[in-house]
Amino acid sequence: MTIFLFLLIILRLKKVFGLNKNKLFPKDKKFITFDKTNLNNWMKLTKKERYNLSKKESASYLNKRKVLLEEIRKEYKKISKKNSIET
Repeated sequence: MTIFLFLLIILRLKKVFGLNKNKLFPKDKKFITFDKTNLNNWMKLTKKERYNLSKKESASYLNKRKVLLEEIRKEYKKISKKNSIET
């Protein structure tokens, strides 16, 4: 019975003080890509939002490029080892 009362008090305090997880840790907006079809949506964004989106896009492009380069290097090493063994 005391546990039930304790939980009830905690829930009421949480509601009174507004300690909501979403308010403490706001979710980031979804990463949206823009192209010709939704150009108007891009233009409706504020200058700061467009800047932040382009910054995120360039960071994601850089990460994808790094991963691709690592894969190419690994493949090149495999091919060069294979060629050196054959000769």
